[in-house]
Amino acid sequence: MELMTVDPRSLKDNPDKARQSKSSPQSDALLCASIRAIGVVQPPVVKLDPEGGNSYIIVFGHRRAAQAVAAELTEIPVLVADPGDDLGAMQSFAENIAREPLNPVDQWRAIERLVALGWTEESIALALALPARQLRKLRLLANILPAMLDHMARGDMPNEQQLRTIAAAGQDEQAEVWKKYKPKKQEPQVSWWEVARALTRTRMLAKHASFGDDLAQAYGITWVEDLFAPADEDSRYTTDIEAFLGAQQEWLSNNLPKRGAIIEANEYGQAKLPAKAQQVYGKPGKGDLTGWYINARDGSVQSVAYRMPEAKKPKVVKDADGVDTVVEDLEAPKARPDVTQKGLDMVGDLRTDALHEALARAPIENDTLTALLVLALTGQNVTIASGASDNPYGHAKCAPHAVRLVDEDGKLSFDRETLGQVARSVLIEVLSLRRNRSDSGMVARIAGDAIGADQFLTSMASEEFLSCLSRTALEAVAETAGVAGRVKVKDTRAAVVEHFADDRLVLPAAAIAPDAAEVLAWASRFTSATSNLEEEDDETAPVTEDEAPASDRSGADGADDFREAAE
Repeated sequence: MELMTVDPRSLKDNPDKARQSKSSPQSDALLCASIRAIGVVQPPVVKLDPEGGNSYIIVFGHRRAAQAVAAELTEIPVLVADPGDDLGAMQSFAENIAREPLNPVDQWRAIERLVALGWTEESIALALALPARQLRKLRLLANILPAMLDHMARGDMPNEQQLRTIAAAGQDEQAEVWKKYKPKKQEPQVSWWEVARALTRTRMLAKHASFGDDLAQAYGITWVEDLFAPADEDSRYTTDIEAFLGAQQEWLSNNLPKRGAIIEANEYGQAKLPAKAQQVYGKPGKGDLTGWYINARDGSVQSVAYRMPEAKKPKVVKDADGVDTVVEDLEAPKARPDVTQKGLDMVGDLRTDALHEALARAPIENDTLTALLVLALTGQNVTIASGASDNPYGHAKCAPHAVRLVDEDGKLSFDRETLGQVARSVLIEVLSLRRNRSDSGMVARIAGDAIGADQFLTSMASEEFLSCLSRTALEAVAETAGVAGRVKVKDTRAAVVEHFADDRLVLPAAAIAPDAAEVLAWASRFTSATSNLEEEDDETAPVTEDEAPASDRSGADGADDFREAAE
């Protein structure tokens, strides 16, 4: 090959070039900036135009030639291939794909070598088209412990956050931590999060500092710039926590506003208000105070408004001689409750055990059992999504109905007619077949079948409902009713509505009563649970008269039987 200098504008593109897709504008801008700064480092390879003339066709280096034109270079070096060289498609493909970018560690070391050769940071950044801040960041990473760099160069790299933490620590600290966490033969991978955690140091940011440079110098605070932080914010920090907090405290003492007081903060950074003080969350009033404190987590000065309760006016009493005497109201000490909270918890457990035992073993009449079931649905531990309300997110309100079963003495007392009315009202609150969160499912359909609810379905022969049917379903309804079909669907709907004007239409698929197969499929899911309950019922079966002890049968009324069984 022959090296020569040509005008990049005279070079022709190769129609069979390997890189057909356009490169990104960012990569083109980077290459153009590099060529403008240091020229074309690797000359493109060209060959004579086979159609004749003195022009050349680019074999390799189309982007370099194009960006040289964009950089307004008049001459660039090129390598002219011999006519006999077979620069085929495989060479073109390999020349574009077999380029491996520099390892990040090698990039850091290369920058250090350039600095050692006399290059300035500004000149390196200009030549590589890199921001100066990015270059300083790479130089900081190059100061990582050499043993760590050697391991990173093998491909085991920490993430960016971990790199930031490691690079911010001194090499003495890095060497101590690396000695503990360096890879072993059986574990070649490094746990970088443990390395970063061991090197993490608490920082106080300059943007949280209320004091100025004078106090910073007085306390010996030296700011360090975090090169990994966003460039548009103050990223300076210090690890001298005591000096930072001391400077903040002195500034706060010298700049305390009127009606302001210095208060303490807890370990979570929240203010500790004075005794009996109430925090003001809205706009502070004229009589409110302001508490100033230092957040121990980030060292920032924060404030909170609060108000103190009004002082009670002294009580003045006149004696027989007309002399005023101030009488102080002394708050009576709070008496200890008869039963502690733990004792109330124990009472609740004992009550529950007794209630469950009575429900399992005591004789209960059917009407009373129905009333107890109604009461159970009104318990404060029961939440039922109801379909009786217009609000789809409403809950059943059974208590207003259940109170009809309780008399003036607070006892369960009712007649059968009242019990029936209350049971109906509660069932209305509970059972639902709406297509929302209140849907009761199969149990509501079984209940509806038992009471003949299908007879109460209103006619579905309306434009609003029939418009929800497909053409096939609508024509099936019309055929079953003996209505001749129409060409247009809307005409068929109108004919069906007219046919059922004095009759009732119920779509078979909309019937409440379920098929036997559906019910059996639903019941089969609970067969195993039912068998387990039957085994338990054998152990907790109600006590009958024949099984009860002789002392239990001495009384004739059911109250004695209930009392003895409960005992």
